[in-house]
Amino acid sequence: MEQRTEQFSLSEEELAQFHRDGFIGPFDLYEPEEMEAHLQTLRPKLLNTKKAIYSQDRAVSGNTNLANYDRHLDVDFLAEHITRPQIVDRVSSILGPDTLCWRSEFFPKYPGDEGTDWHQADNFSNVAGSKYPQILWPEDADFGGTITVWTAFTEATEENGCLQFIPGSHTSMNYDESKVMEYSPDSINQVDKNGVKRGFFGYDYRQLQKDPDWSPDESKAVSQVMRQGQFIIFWSTLMHASHPHSGLTDRMRLGFAGRYLPTSVRVYPYSEGLEEFGGAASLEKFGNVLVTGRDDYGHNRFVDRTVNGFRFPVRRKG
Repeated sequence: MEQRTEQFSLSEEELAQFHRDGFIGPFDLYEPEEMEAHLQTLRPKLLNTKKAIYSQDRAVSGNTNLANYDRHLDVDFLAEHITRPQIVDRVSSILGPDTLCWRSEFFPKYPGDEGTDWHQADNFSNVAGSKYPQILWPEDADFGGTITVWTAFTEATEENGCLQFIPGSHTSMNYDESKVMEYSPDSINQVDKNGVKRGFFGYDYRQLQKDPDWSPDESKAVSQVMRQGQFIIFWSTLMHASHPHSGLTDRMRLGFAGRYLPTSVRVYPYSEGLEEFGGAASLEKFGNVLVTGRDDYGHNRFVDRTVNGFRFPVRRKG
């Protein structure tokens, strides 16, 4: 666990901007040359999924992309990354002093890949193969969702598929997550929307729309160009998407997302397994990482994840 330093906490003006827009950044974390060196060191570790908690050796079935979820639990650099004070100070100034990281994901986009369609996520039940929420806020909470910290492990441009946001759209949900989308891997890179290749990793997010005739106001969208080594913070309930990779460069775009919550939120409260994007895996070895503060609730499972050390899930309180 990292102790919050508050050195990088958001100012009152930055917090007001974040609450208004639903996102803030980008912020510098690594110099491009430093990030590139880390990336080159990471590549062989990411390819070796034997230590990953959702590896093939641990009953992953279907889509093997799940093997690269939560790699902060077995890769030292990623464990250090999610607890960096430049990230944690800012996140905890939004969520409060007791904060956990419950998930991390890589988002590669290769030359010619479609853009990611517009979407919002509140409780993350929509791709889980069931109607059960993956995160559950207390009943008296004013809002849901999770804070996502998206780091550009490579440069992110409009040409290679950078993020897009619709500012201020995080305060109301346009989608009903109690519905279940149909997974269709044959649709990947095959969906054309008004002349733009946009999909959702084998799903059609429009199936969740509360109003089937509604469509996002893309005239308000902003493109989030980022240099290699920067990160941006946003609510998962913010309308967000990404451009297609134009193929004008032969290099992939790679983003790494860490997802954060206050310790009062229950993580996977009704699930013993993870089902997403055509894959399934056991949550037997899953655990949250307490990145700052303490857990006074005792309803989540935690791992002690320190660089060069790993213990399987244990409960932590106080």
